[in-house]
Amino acid sequence: MLHTSQHLHSARLVPIAFMLTILVGTALLMLPVSKAGDGAAPLLTALFTATSAVCVTGLIVVDTPTYWSGFGQVVILALLQIGGFGIMSGATLLGFLVMRRLRLTYRLVAQAETRSLALGDIVSVLRRILLATVVVELATAAFLCVWLHHAYGQPWGLAAWHGLFQAVSAFNNAGFSTYSDSLIGFATDPMVLGPIMVAMIIGGIGFPVLNDIRRDPRRPGRWSLHTKITLLGTAMLLPTGFIAVLVYEWSNPATLGPLAPAAKLLGAAFHSAMTRSGGFNAVDIGQLRPETHVVSYGLMLIGGGSAGTAGGIKVATFLVLVLVIWAEIRGEPDVTAFGRRISRDVQRQALTIVLLAVGFVGTSTLILLSVSDFPLQDVVFEAISAFATVGLSTGITPHLPPAGQLVIIFLMFVGRVGTITVATSLALNTKQLPYRYPEERPIVG
Repeated sequence: MLHTSQHLHSARLVPIAFMLTILVGTALLMLPVSKAGDGAAPLLTALFTATSAVCVTGLIVVDTPTYWSGFGQVVILALLQIGGFGIMSGATLLGFLVMRRLRLTYRLVAQAETRSLALGDIVSVLRRILLATVVVELATAAFLCVWLHHAYGQPWGLAAWHGLFQAVSAFNNAGFSTYSDSLIGFATDPMVLGPIMVAMIIGGIGFPVLNDIRRDPRRPGRWSLHTKITLLGTAMLLPTGFIAVLVYEWSNPATLGPLAPAAKLLGAAFHSAMTRSGGFNAVDIGQLRPETHVVSYGLMLIGGGSAGTAGGIKVATFLVLVLVIWAEIRGEPDVTAFGRRISRDVQRQALTIVLLAVGFVGTSTLILLSVSDFPLQDVVFEAISAFATVGLSTGITPHLPPAGQLVIIFLMFVGRVGTITVATSLALNTKQLPYRYPEERPIVG
């Protein structure tokens, strides 16, 4: 019992650490040196931006490259890097490098953040996370830097800064950009959109999946069930989103309509990938057709892989519920996948996470409708984007009243750290009672 209490206490430290980092980021962004021009950023603007950065969301209320100074942009970059890597993971690595030893509490906290199953392996897990982060971000940044310099004539220093910022933001599924129109200016350039998509998918697939693939790249049969269902879900959702966007936006004159066929394919693929929590956009989100918005709702809410930089309820959670429904339809007593039985505890946890997500999004949508005059379609999009830490926006966030922006802040925070805490607490709080009540079946359906 004491061991479980220690785990639960450590899991609760995750949102506390995120909150403290947000407060520090807010204070830094309120400094006059962080704002371009005279004066300092208001409290709400700084708090919103810091929360969006730490929670790797990407929603903004001011234009990042013009409102914030170079110092302010560096602060944002640091905040989204900290948020993506995981505050507890970073603290554990720092403690290991400095002290060469780890207290049990730090190990437990980092385990809650990284979903590491083996407590003794946490140091090696964090090392691999750091290595993957550095390698992918630097490789993406270097490629973008060279391309921006040679193809667009940007000076080396400016190209390096744009490349680094976009690379870090992409790997961390943050959606922040140093371009005022996000990546609309590169809508037809696969040499820019391609690397960003790859970095986003690698960061968002989840570190357990990357670790499995690294360990046995040629033997998929030895991968864990989590890895298999995450890859299966990703392989299903990305093409589904691509085809749906292509069909609905092909002739839309405000989005893909004017583009050449190859550019339309690129734009549809990019939007499908970015709705999985990437947050960049190469078309005007506010001009998408209602059907595309509905498709985006689903993709954003599902999100990416567990223990990665993506948000949402996670692919594995979604696939578990799909498998539950399939087993129930077929009348099978067990939920199985790839020759493995999925425990009832996991099924209940998945259902709890999904229902809590729907509850948060639904309640927040109602509040946003009450405090603003924006249409339901845009409000739902913004609420899901905030909760799933996606960052795509129809453009209404900067125009929401302070109460509405506070709701978005709450959604970003809960979506990023609340799901971690809830999932960890559910997994650790399993109890074995010495008795069971008599069974009775209420009528459902």
